[in-house]
Amino acid sequence: MSSGVLASLALFPILLAGILLIGLRWPARRAMPLVYLVTAAIGLLAWDMSLNRILASTLQGLIITLGLLWIIFGAILLLNTLKHSGGITAIRAGFATISPDRRIQAIIIAWLFGCFIEGASGFGTPAAIAAPLLVAIGFPAMAAVLMGMLVQSTPVSFGAVGTPILVGVTTGLDSVAIGADLAAQGSSWDAYLMLISAKVAIIHAIVGTIMPLIMALMLTRYFGKEKSWRAGFEVLPFALFAGLAFTIPYMLTGVFLGPEFPSLLGGLVGLGIVTTAARFGFLVPKTTWDFADRKDWPSEWLGSIEMKLDELTAKPMGSFRAWLPYMLVGVILVISRVFPEATALFRAVSFSASNLLGEAGISAGIEPFYLPGGILVLVVLATFFLHRMQVKELASAVKESSNVLLSAGFVLLFTVPMVRILINSGVNAGDLPSMPIAMASFAADSVGGVYPLVAPMIGALGAFLAGSNTVSNMMFSQFQFGVASNLGLSTALIVAVQAIGAAAGNMVAIHNVVAASATVGLLGREGATLRKTIWPTLYYVLMTGLIALIAVYVLGVTDPLQTP
Repeated sequence: MSSGVLASLALFPILLAGILLIGLRWPARRAMPLVYLVTAAIGLLAWDMSLNRILASTLQGLIITLGLLWIIFGAILLLNTLKHSGGITAIRAGFATISPDRRIQAIIIAWLFGCFIEGASGFGTPAAIAAPLLVAIGFPAMAAVLMGMLVQSTPVSFGAVGTPILVGVTTGLDSVAIGADLAAQGSSWDAYLMLISAKVAIIHAIVGTIMPLIMALMLTRYFGKEKSWRAGFEVLPFALFAGLAFTIPYMLTGVFLGPEFPSLLGGLVGLGIVTTAARFGFLVPKTTWDFADRKDWPSEWLGSIEMKLDELTAKPMGSFRAWLPYMLVGVILVISRVFPEATALFRAVSFSASNLLGEAGISAGIEPFYLPGGILVLVVLATFFLHRMQVKELASAVKESSNVLLSAGFVLLFTVPMVRILINSGVNAGDLPSMPIAMASFAADSVGGVYPLVAPMIGALGAFLAGSNTVSNMMFSQFQFGVASNLGLSTALIVAVQAIGAAAGNMVAIHNVVAASATVGLLGREGATLRKTIWPTLYYVLMTGLIALIAVYVLGVTDPLQTP
């Protein structure tokens, strides 16, 4: 088969998912089982994958799904625990003292707090934590999911203490061969990885500074009484201030310290600066913006998880004690990722299987206490004592949280296995490249010298499929490196924009939308969310590609492996 036919077949499941979810507005619970079956059929009939490899990929996806459901359960459980303890009531009241303006609240919780959580944990955790928290303080469920998805952009490349770079890029590239070439030219692999990290940080800072403004604009345009962009632009000075409060320390950390801490430090510094500024009204609009009265909200905005706080017995609680569980989440996430002894302790309990069904390279496992879900559950147990709860209150929280998992689990049972079939399709009887590589190769062959414009889109495609910046980098870093070498482009720059595009792709990753929607009970309306997140994703990848083009052809950016 020609490369064009292969690319078209590989792309078909993605197009089908887009048509069903976005075009025909099917709920994911109907669309994804069909997309899974089509993907399996293409793998079996067109890609000459063995039935055993398809089944092994499916099993791998199911194990990964268990980990995702564990994270979702932990996030919902913490929220419901705080609802019954009185913590959410105090948090809601506390935001009134910072600012009653919903645009300011979205920027502080989704953007800054979300960036910090992304830096600590990654893997979709910010949306799973921020979305239910926004619902708890009075946001429509759909608006909360949208805000949670938009934060999965700028901080993602350095999420989970730098995992997309340290693991994704390092394992995605042939670091031994590249390191040998670098050594021959008087450089080193470590210096090369720092160069990639610096380029990622600088370009993200340029592109991502306006993300808080985009969040405010989408909030007012889609969820405001007047459905206007103007109300979003009213917060322009504050939004840019909040963007810079994150991206400046983020960029400096990425350039001078490496990939581990940009999102962590950027989120922490930005949160302190912007929260203080909001308390004093610095750059805050004079007119306060709010949603329409709840009774006027369309039904599609509402999730099945509601914060009926007036039905619960109010307990007096200070703001610090109310926020303490979320602070603990951040602290424990950082400790478990940064300190080797703590990491080993959290990873001591694990369940894993290698070469599933005898298929080489198909492995999966779960580390229940290292996953954010385990940490969230540990914090729930601590909250039981910190907030002096009764056993029946915690039992109610557990029951309410468990009820949410069934519908979320059904969708993910098809979505994640579908992705694993695509990724594992490189082993086949026809000696064909994997489906993602077939798509990327065709795109690269079709564009030639303007490839820097396309490179971020390939990274986004990988994240759209896998829901992970790390996995996209693992799939495509070597491919991007090879194309850059063949075209005489800066390999570090092209690998960097791969990582940036992969971060942006998380905003449209189907199983990330499903996971975030599940935490607020909004399952069935994933297409409505994707129709909104596609626009900031396109902005991000196109802007990144334009910057890469300018860097190559105007600034003449090179690196140690540049062909003279």
